[in-house]
Amino acid sequence: MCLILFAWKSHPKYPLVVAANRDEFYERNTTGIAWWPEHPDVLAGRDHADVIGSPGTWLGLNRQGRFSALTNVRSPSEKKPDARTRGELPFLYLTNPDKPSHFIEKHSKRFDQYNGFNLLMADLSDPSDAQMHWVSNRVVMGKSVRPRKTFPSQPLAPGVYGLSNAMLDTPWPKVNHRIAAFAQTLAMDAGGLKNADAYLHVLADDHQAPERELPSTGVSLEWEKALSSAFIRTEHYGTRSSTVLRVRNDGNYEMVERRFDAKGVIAHDVITGNLIGSAWANYSV
Repeated sequence: MCLILFAWKSHPKYPLVVAANRDEFYERNTTGIAWWPEHPDVLAGRDHADVIGSPGTWLGLNRQGRFSALTNVRSPSEKKPDARTRGELPFLYLTNPDKPSHFIEKHSKRFDQYNGFNLLMADLSDPSDAQMHWVSNRVVMGKSVRPRKTFPSQPLAPGVYGLSNAMLDTPWPKVNHRIAAFAQTLAMDAGGLKNADAYLHVLADDHQAPERELPSTGVSLEWEKALSSAFIRTEHYGTRSSTVLRVRNDGNYEMVERRFDAKGVIAHDVITGNLIGSAWANYSV
């Protein structure tokens, strides 16, 4: 993903709301959201590129209420061509029983095998102890992005957040511009799992930031400008999918995904269901 807007325990009916855009080269082979045949509890898109490691995903949910999503940290100068694919990290979390903090502790020794990433992990399997964490294997030191050597637990407090290709809540123009629109859409959502189009509209904004507001991430000024919009469209690279996920207090959820190629919309999928597990039996809207 290249833009993830999410609300954690900030809506009276939804413990988690996510609106996210995945940006990628149009030629990269992927499939949209679906239940994975070999992991039938996992609902996610799927990367089919030839990569080092296990091809994974960029965003997914499992039937027990575990959510994960990933963005790359943009730092071309320190990118390693022989690194493992970052998409295997959300997949590992979604198919692993560990709590987010335990997952970080268990896997942190392998984080240096990946290029820069941000990983979001939420666990809603026990509504009375729902938690969400963010972890990155990079840290900003002055104007430089450096590998992180320690990984302290970073649970997220209730709030509305924005994540792009820097650290969580880094005030890039697309984050600032869209998080306000996302918060407004969230406030107007009555909690009925309806009108996902309002969130998709937030993600469809192709406004580019003025040059004075652009970050400096090591790509050309032309690319900084092209990548500054929430929805990206260039000849060979752009927003491939927009995804909206809402999980309600009673365990009902809806995931909506709209997919694109260079010419426009190519698919629109809606998957609904109810989280499973005895912990949900006593919870309601």
